[in-house]
Order: sequence, then structure tokens, then C-alpha cells
Amino acid sequence: MEDQAAVDGLFDRHKFDAVVNLAARAGVRYSMENPHVYLTANVIGSLNLLEAMRRHGVKKYVLASTSSLYAGQKMPFVETLPVNTPISTYAASKKSAELMAHAFHHLYEIDVSIVRYFTVYGPAGRPDMSYFRFIQNIYNGTPVVIYGDGQQSRDFTYVSDIACGTILATKDVGYEIFNLGRGEQPISIHEILAKIEKLLGKKATLEYQPAHCADLESTWADNFKAKRMLGWEPEVSIDEGLKKCVDWFLANLPWSANVRTHAAE
Repeated sequence: MEDQAAVDGLFDRHKFDAVVNLAARAGVRYSMENPHVYLTANVIGSLNLLEAMRRHGVKKYVLASTSSLYAGQKMPFVETLPVNTPISTYAASKKSAELMAHAFHHLYEIDVSIVRYFTVYGPAGRPDMSYFRFIQNIYNGTPVVIYGDGQQSRDFTYVSDIACGTILATKDVGYEIFNLGRGEQPISIHEILAKIEKLLGKKATLEYQPAHCADLESTWADNFKAKRMLGWEPEVSIDEGLKKCVDWFLANLPWSANVRTHAAE
């Protein structure tokens, strides 16, 4: 998306009814190491898409955003909470993309759905995500690094539920923000580890390190709006979802046991 000429060429060659922007640089910690790539991918890239939409009269835009914006807010997170104090470069870049979308909605009547994802997981997922690293390290018998005390928690949401919610968000809504998260009590890192240990039949060796300043303590989605306006309902439980992840990992050995990982959250 950063390549404006490539984006323009794509719109010149094809006709689109809607644009679903899933292209982003993700990960909280790496955004501190290389913030410039987050600005170009998440902000400039989004601008290039919106400008191409404006020029070609494409009127529906879905932007994948993040629960990382809710840092410091009261849980469960509702879409009306102010998210003006991001604690990572990643979150700041996604907030910028949301604001750009709002400007194009106001100026050019582009219909916008912002979908804020809550800890997406699933088979063949990003190897920098915690659950993938936990599966790999427990299987390999290498230490699992825990940042903080392990009580930090997340609203883990299975990838197929996220995909369904994103597709439903292509309906005309004006300008709306939707939380896509299971909406149940968030699950702690220790609980996730225990479930993976049981699925693999192996115990984890834990190594604790200080909590990271850019990490949220917990995330928890209020998903009532997505249910009401989009008819969305998450279906995959954490136990079912983690089993699918472990089954995929085992089916793809030995390659999966050697995938390079990089801590993201």
C-alpha cells in the first residue's frame, strides 16, 4: 500500500465495490524498534487507498483496527470510549488510520466501518503472537518467556469469527466503529499456558521478565454493537480454537517447530 503508483494502477485496471483494508504492520513491541515502517504502512498506505477510492468513486471502506487503542480505559471496552492516549507507536498509527478514514467519510461521503480486532488467533497465525510461541516452546522444551506476572489477560478471538465480522462490516453504516472480540471474561496468560500444556501433554518451563511498558494489562470487548448492527456472533470457544492451533502445529512438523518467532505482546 505504501507504493502509491502500484495502488493507483490497481484501481485503474479493476473496478471495486468496496475496499477492505487488512494490510498493516502489526505488533506492539516491534513498533518501538522500527516506528517508521508503521507510519508508512498503516498511515501512508491507508491514505493511498482512500485517495484511490475517492478518485474512482468507490464508496465503501472497511478498516481493520486494534484493541490496543483502549489502553487505560475501563473494561469491557465500548466503542464510545476516548482513545486519544495510545501507549505504543503501533496503536498511534492505527488511530491515525481511523482518523484519516473519518476525514474521507466527512469530505467525500465514503461509507466507513472500523473493525477493532481483539487478539486474533488461529492455525497458521502470526509466529510473533504469544499463543504460537507458547505452543512452539512447550513442544520444543525451551523456556516460555512471560513478560510480567502472567496474570495479564486477553479477549482471544478466533480468526474465522474475525473474518465473518469483517465481511458483515461491508454493509452501509455511514461511519461506525465495531469491536470484534468474543466479549467473554478475558483469559490470563497462565490459563492459556495451562490449556496448551494439556493439549500437548507437556509442561512448560517458565522464564519471567519485566512487563513491557507498551503492553495492555487486559483487553475485553463489549461486542453488543457488532451483534446489533451487523448480526455478528462469535462461535468458536477458546478451547476449540486452541485445539485447532495445536493440531495444525503438529500436522506441520518439523517445519512448524523451527519457525522463527519474535515477541509481539
